[in-house]
Amino acid sequence: MMMMMRTIFVLFVLFSCWRAVSQERPNVILIITDDQGYGDIGYHGNPVVKTPNLDRLAKESVRLTNFYVSPVCAPTRSSLMTGRYSLRTGVHDTYNGGAIMSTDEVTIAEVLKEANYKTGIFGKWHLGDNYPSRPSDQGFDESLIHLAGGMGQPGDFTTYFKFDSSYFDPTLWHNNEMEDYQGYCSDIFASEALSFIRENKDNPFFCYLAFNAPHTPLQLPQKYYDMYKDVDPEAPFRGGDKPMPKMSEQDKEAARKVYGMVTNIDDNVGMILHELKKLKLEKNTIVIFMTDNGPQQYRYTGGFRARKGSVYQGGVRVPFYIRYPQALKKSQDIRVNAAHIDVLPTLADLCQVDLPTDLNLDGQSLLPLMDGSKTAWDEERSLFFYWTRKYPERYENIAQQVGNKKLVGHTSYGSDIEGFELFDLEKDPYEQNNLVMSNTTLALELKDELDRKLSELTKSPHLVNQSPIIIGTAYENPIYLNRNDASGERGVWRQTNVFGKWVVSIMEGTYDIEFKFIESVIGKGILNLETGAVINRMRYDLGETDILVMEDVSLPEMQSGDLIPFFNPDGSGGAIFPLWVKLTKK
Repeated sequence: MMMMMRTIFVLFVLFSCWRAVSQERPNVILIITDDQGYGDIGYHGNPVVKTPNLDRLAKESVRLTNFYVSPVCAPTRSSLMTGRYSLRTGVHDTYNGGAIMSTDEVTIAEVLKEANYKTGIFGKWHLGDNYPSRPSDQGFDESLIHLAGGMGQPGDFTTYFKFDSSYFDPTLWHNNEMEDYQGYCSDIFASEALSFIRENKDNPFFCYLAFNAPHTPLQLPQKYYDMYKDVDPEAPFRGGDKPMPKMSEQDKEAARKVYGMVTNIDDNVGMILHELKKLKLEKNTIVIFMTDNGPQQYRYTGGFRARKGSVYQGGVRVPFYIRYPQALKKSQDIRVNAAHIDVLPTLADLCQVDLPTDLNLDGQSLLPLMDGSKTAWDEERSLFFYWTRKYPERYENIAQQVGNKKLVGHTSYGSDIEGFELFDLEKDPYEQNNLVMSNTTLALELKDELDRKLSELTKSPHLVNQSPIIIGTAYENPIYLNRNDASGERGVWRQTNVFGKWVVSIMEGTYDIEFKFIESVIGKGILNLETGAVINRMRYDLGETDILVMEDVSLPEMQSGDLIPFFNPDGSGGAIFPLWVKLTKK
């Protein structure tokens, strides 16, 4: 009996020690919203939008006031996850095969999971929807996501055909399986994130809450729209001292919906912050709030020029708040150039976890600035920005910023320096005064740096050699290939009569293959499937249908190549690309 009691006591002590050690590291909640601009928060001087919880979080946080991201979402998310410029990760666009991150990249989730964190993602991933690029393949234990770049888009085929109600009662992907949910998408993602937090409250956890709102389509619960339906979102800013785009009636209506979607997000953020306090996790939890790029529509941007997709400030400068009461005790503004590439090394420092020694990071830890141990910072820090469809163009929508000086290119590859723009962001944060003619020497120096960075990044192995989707593994069978991850013509994302393909590796075997088309107008014709040197063709005469099937198709092993499907309707002379292709290995 005495021996049993001693054993129980030892086990109790060991458990207590294990629990104490497990709680030494902070929890992490990383919240990111989609297409919410710098001006879409009350704290940033917008009296129209109601964001009391985000305003309070901002006041309680370390605020990085000069925080930058990429002009569009997938590049931002890859840099956020890896601490590296998106081109290094293989991500260079939002679709057309450009939003598939290499599985060789090391993510925040993988780093923290290695340190015994429980990891979960809720919302938007947009870095590859098939093995081996899914969240579950990149370090996440729990995954609840939509596909592609947004709900209601062709790539997210489980919500695409819901049209005006795609954000309500959606079919989502829970741990890689389709599952039906009830309610509004932002509420669902926040509620599931909250369940994950409760389930893991006794262990360190990393919760990545990636709202797909307020991205289009602009759908929201009626009560949130009613808050703004009679508001003129332009009125408070007329005649102000900050540049403000002229808003059309369509812009105003879009702003009302966006503000309603943002207020819904604010309510959900408030719910999570309240639960942290209730669970007594508030002090030992890092909470980060940020957005992925500027606004998609014209509205108040805090005066910053342009919007989503642009390398001007309005496209790339976003909010960033980080609250960690146990270590970052002082609420303050830090006015240094920081970016999405800094989040991974900063979290590694805060969580006291080691990074792989061979990790080639572009970012750096901001902890010395935030905790006051370092007062100096690289005032001449260099940041690179770009975005054009498919791959970077020399020199369209591209920028190099060094300290407060920024060179912007909206010109052709052979342009003289006079075709560029040069801004002093300290004196001209709204980018109104082009200094290129008065300071050509500086402009040329920045252009040289831009050329070096562009040359370096476009040689990245993961960019040059796109990561293939692997077909025929036990990890994903059946496998759905969707439009977002297809390559081909620039219109492959949405159009019907368009050339498209998927870059794949195939494991040898026999497959049943389904081809789903957007419209039920197939009729008579020939279905073609090209996989490397093998072509399978099958004639159909089924009348109108939207799904065609090839059964018992023998596919040889293919290391990396193109899977090209298309249907030739009789007499049309055209080729119809499917919305998705489902392959089931037998």
